[in-house]
Amino acid sequence: MTRRSIFALLLVGCLSSPSHAAETQAGPDALQPMLQSESLVFNGVTKAKDGRLFSPFQRQTKGKGIELGEWRDGKPVAFPDEAWNAWKQGDDPAKAFVAVNAIRIGPDGDLWVVDKGAPGMGEAPLAGGPKLVQIDLATNAVRRVYPLQAATTDRSFIDDFRFNGRNVYLTDAGQPGLIVLDLDTGALRRALDGHWSTIAQRPLTGQGRTLRDDKGKLLFIHADQLEVSPDGKTFYYQACTGPLYSIETRYLDDAGLSDAERAKHVKLFAATVATGGTAIDADGTIYASDTDGLRILKIAPDGSMSTLVEDPRLVWVDAMWIDEQGGLWIPAAQMNRTPAMNGGEASAVKFPTTIYRLQIGAKPLRN
Repeated sequence: MTRRSIFALLLVGCLSSPSHAAETQAGPDALQPMLQSESLVFNGVTKAKDGRLFSPFQRQTKGKGIELGEWRDGKPVAFPDEAWNAWKQGDDPAKAFVAVNAIRIGPDGDLWVVDKGAPGMGEAPLAGGPKLVQIDLATNAVRRVYPLQAATTDRSFIDDFRFNGRNVYLTDAGQPGLIVLDLDTGALRRALDGHWSTIAQRPLTGQGRTLRDDKGKLLFIHADQLEVSPDGKTFYYQACTGPLYSIETRYLDDAGLSDAERAKHVKLFAATVATGGTAIDADGTIYASDTDGLRILKIAPDGSMSTLVEDPRLVWVDAMWIDEQGGLWIPAAQMNRTPAMNGGEASAVKFPTTIYRLQIGAKPLRN
C-alpha cells in the first residue's frame, strides 16, 4: 500500500468519526474513582496479581517528588526505595531514575520500568540514563538493568514498551523509530528508523487545543503507543496523534531484514486520533484514549472503532491496565495541563488527580 493510499484511507476514517460507529457503551456512573493524589501527576498504572498497584509520576518541579511509586493505603510511596527516586543533577544516571515514562508488570510477574534518561522535555538523554529496569516484587530489589543508550541519540525519548517472548519492543518518540531488545543477550537494534509511520504528522493536541512545550514550541510526539496481539504475531504502533499501524512481528524480529524491506509490510490498522495511552485484552481488542474527545475508544481486531465511555473527567487518559477481574484502570493524567505541554504556563492541573476503574469483563493479556 502506498503512502498516498494510506492517507486517503485515513481521511475516510477521520470523516467517519468513531463516535458515530456505535453509541457509548458505558455511562459515567460506571467510572469508579480508585486512587487520588492532591499534589502528584501520574501517567500510568499497573497492577500485580497480588493486588499491588504502581504508577510512574511526572515531577512538576525538578528535583522534587518521586518518579516511581507504589500505592499503599491510598498514597504513593517511593519504589523500590528512596535512593532510586532521589536522582539529581550530578548523580550517576545509570543507578537511579532520571525520568520514568512507562511501567508494567511483565509476564514473569516482575515490575518493569522505562527511564528515558533525560531530565526535561526535549533535553538530550544523559550518558547511561536511558534504561529498562527489572524489579523483583518478591524482594522489592532491582534484579537487572538493561542499558538502552546504544540504540538512542541525543534526540531520543524512549517512551513505552511491550513484551513478545524474549523480545521487548520499545518506541522512540524523539528520534522516530522502534527499538528491539533481546532480553537474553541485552542486544539492541533499531527498526523502521525514521519511517513515516513512526513520525507524528501533526502537532499534539488535548481538549481541542494545540499543545506547546515549556519553551513555546509545537509538540510533536513521534512513535508512542504500542501493543502486541494475543498470539504474538502482530505489532500495533502509532505516533501520539495517530493513526494506528500494524506490522507482523516476524518482520521486527528478523535482524537480517533491511528497513527498506521491513517497511513494505507496514499497514494502516485504524484511523485513531490524538491518544494518551492504550491497553489490549486477551481477545485482541485495543482500548485507546481520545485526548480531544475525553473518551476511551474500543478498536476491534478488524480495526473497527466504537466509543466505550465518554466523560469530562477523562482528561488526557494515559497508559491503562486491565486487571485479573476484568477491570480497566484509567489514569486521568491531565498531562496537557502541565507546564511541559502548556507552553510553560503555570500548572492548570485540577487536583485531585484520579485513577478510575471501569468494569469491562475482559481478560488481561499475558504475553
